[in-house]
Amino acid sequence: MILNYDFLAPQRIVFGWGRRRELGTLARTLGCRAFVVLGSRTLHKNGTWDEIAALLQSSGIEANLAATISREPEVVDVDQLTETLRRHNAAPGDFLLGLGGGAAIDLAKATSALVTNRHGQSVRDFLEGVGKGLDVTEPPLPMLAMPTTGGTGTEATKNAVITVLPSPPGRGVGGEGLPPVKKSIRSPLMVPRIVLVDPELSVSVPPTTTAWTGMDAITQLIESYICRFAKPIPQALAIHGLQLALPMVREAVRDGQARPAREAMAHAALLSGLALANSGLGFAHGVAAALGVHADVPHGLACAMMLPVALRVNRQVAEKPLAELAHAVQLGGADALIGRIDELCAALNVPTKLSQVGVRPEQLDDLVRGSRGNSMNGNPRQLSDAELHAVLEECL
Repeated sequence: MILNYDFLAPQRIVFGWGRRRELGTLARTLGCRAFVVLGSRTLHKNGTWDEIAALLQSSGIEANLAATISREPEVVDVDQLTETLRRHNAAPGDFLLGLGGGAAIDLAKATSALVTNRHGQSVRDFLEGVGKGLDVTEPPLPMLAMPTTGGTGTEATKNAVITVLPSPPGRGVGGEGLPPVKKSIRSPLMVPRIVLVDPELSVSVPPTTTAWTGMDAITQLIESYICRFAKPIPQALAIHGLQLALPMVREAVRDGQARPAREAMAHAALLSGLALANSGLGFAHGVAAALGVHADVPHGLACAMMLPVALRVNRQVAEKPLAELAHAVQLGGADALIGRIDELCAALNVPTKLSQVGVRPEQLDDLVRGSRGNSMNGNPRQLSDAELHAVLEECL
């Protein structure tokens, strides 16, 4: 156990059923003008956006719908939204509100940093491993995160994941000459100022999305616990989150209106974000990033598919932390925990083979390269490219 550590968290976390009604009071502590990023057009159709706008306006806050995004954010999305905010002279007294799943919150987080850090021409300049290596040095615009999916935990992290796609020569934006990758802009300054988690907002999330985002949270809880860089406070949070999520994810999928299940999954997701932000992740998230850009596999589904594989890959080197987790959820050891995850994936109809989600043998080299990143660096067992290729080949 590492006893020399930092712990980063949002300045304020507000959690509870129906507590979105406190949004106006909370938002007033951040500024008088809100730039809102929505994660789905469904939030327009079901009246959520109208309710949020009314809550802001009733507290004297100007509510501006800045963007709606229904896929994982790309370089162009951040750059365009940054330009939009700059045209509106975004400055102190303004803030961003990310309402939705991980895509909306990551887009808002990245943009909040880019607006004030003008020493880069594009978000790509700040992305790990593909840009100019620029750091976020100026405080971002304040950020208020309101997750609606009960899965990603990005409301509590210090990074935003952005997809870098190849761009035509001479454009200077995106990833000229590079294969598509997912990379992070990362800084302790990017942790949202306020996190408002209202599990009631997740009741309209469809069963499939509930399943995949729930498995994303479970994967984050397990990987952050067994990570090479695991730390004591995140491990304690991961235990509690897993105790909530394992018994409740199927109920949340079965009955989206079930308040105990929605509360459990929303809380588990929040804890998973706090855990991963302060420890790290591993194999499943490393490969999931590559599956997203090379095979268009939704992130939560990719994590769900790779979690059983990751557990077996790490079984020998991480037996002690896996056994600790098993004991915490009243199972009889590492193998029993792996078996429980297998059963859960089967119950949620998680595909067991990469070919079932469209992966072709000729893509394996790209998947290996795309899996190398911050998440894989934390994996308990360090794999060579040849070893990783062999594991993925077995998954075909």
